[in-house]
Amino acid sequence: MRTSHPVKRKYRFDWHDNNRFELLIDGNHFMPRMLDAIRGAQNYILFEMYLIESGVVATRFIDALLAARARGVAVYVLIDAYGSLGLSQSDRERLRGGTQLALYNPLNLRRLRRNLFRNHRKLLTVDGSVAFTGGTGITDDFDPTVKPDSHWHEVMLEIRGPNVRDWEDLFASTWQRWNDAPAQLPERAAPAPAGDQAGRVTSSRSPVQSEIIRSLLKQARTAEQRVWLSTAYFAPSRKLRRALRRAAKRGVDVRLLLPGPLTDHAWIRSIGCRYYTQLLRSGVRIFEYQPHFLHAKTMLCDQWLSIGSSNADRWNMHWNLDANQEIRGSEIVQRVQDLFERDFGRSHEFSYQEWRCRPVHRKLREWFWGHVARLLTWFSLMKK
Repeated sequence: MRTSHPVKRKYRFDWHDNNRFELLIDGNHFMPRMLDAIRGAQNYILFEMYLIESGVVATRFIDALLAARARGVAVYVLIDAYGSLGLSQSDRERLRGGTQLALYNPLNLRRLRRNLFRNHRKLLTVDGSVAFTGGTGITDDFDPTVKPDSHWHEVMLEIRGPNVRDWEDLFASTWQRWNDAPAQLPERAAPAPAGDQAGRVTSSRSPVQSEIIRSLLKQARTAEQRVWLSTAYFAPSRKLRRALRRAAKRGVDVRLLLPGPLTDHAWIRSIGCRYYTQLLRSGVRIFEYQPHFLHAKTMLCDQWLSIGSSNADRWNMHWNLDANQEIRGSEIVQRVQDLFERDFGRSHEFSYQEWRCRPVHRKLREWFWGHVARLLTWFSLMKK
């Protein structure tokens, strides 16, 4: 007698229609919207953040979260233990005293390899009606009103509709692992239709299994018109490099929008530069953004779009919990296309010949950091 086995789902969440997505560009647009949502909360707030450090922006968010709790709103805050090292003790005490606070993967010097695994997600949901996701951190670097000349260039999505429930479920499953008490959310009705856009939430189910990268590879391999990627840290896997090269060789418009000299991790930029020669030779166009540090993580393949916390690098597959919002064929795709084209115009595009003639000291720096990258990858793959 045969025993039937359930089919293993490739993706945790399904596609849902009836969503509405809005693209919010730079912190002076998305931070006020996020704060307004917190201030208007009536029942509960779920807040998940990798990078948070004390300053003007953090104070605004902490004040808003504590004010919500004071009026009876349940407030759950999940922050990464490493990403929150810049949060002062007084700010930690304020959050601990006024919200339900959990730390993801507290640092432990006796388990060095385990410390590499981080929660890189950025998420805010309020009352089951609205969610925000993208690449922001709660730091002054993301707010042009605080740092007008040196702010980081970032995008976020405002989400309404059925996908909000998926984001909440994703938060709840992570929260439960790092807090003794589960998130006590009220009975939630089925989300009302908010628009006519189709979306799916993709995530890293664990720090070694990424739906996001799998989905990107599928789209890049089947794209017919374009593959445009924007990422803050470019350390692509061999599979992704091969998919980009093959797409370019079959006539697809493949473009990479990457940080220029303005970056918070110059060594990661040097690692990514090691792949420029091979990519340019295959017909991939490479643009380095000049005005600010480019921190946005955006993937656009034909009429498929993915925005969230995941950078196009191989370390996301090994170390980070990430999550992205995928969208199919809607007006927001045109808005993202317009943003890409505007940012390409503010970038320096390298030709293959120009890149081959770069200074020797740059080549040596790329060689050195390339060896460091291989050691880090080897260390991350070691058995526990």
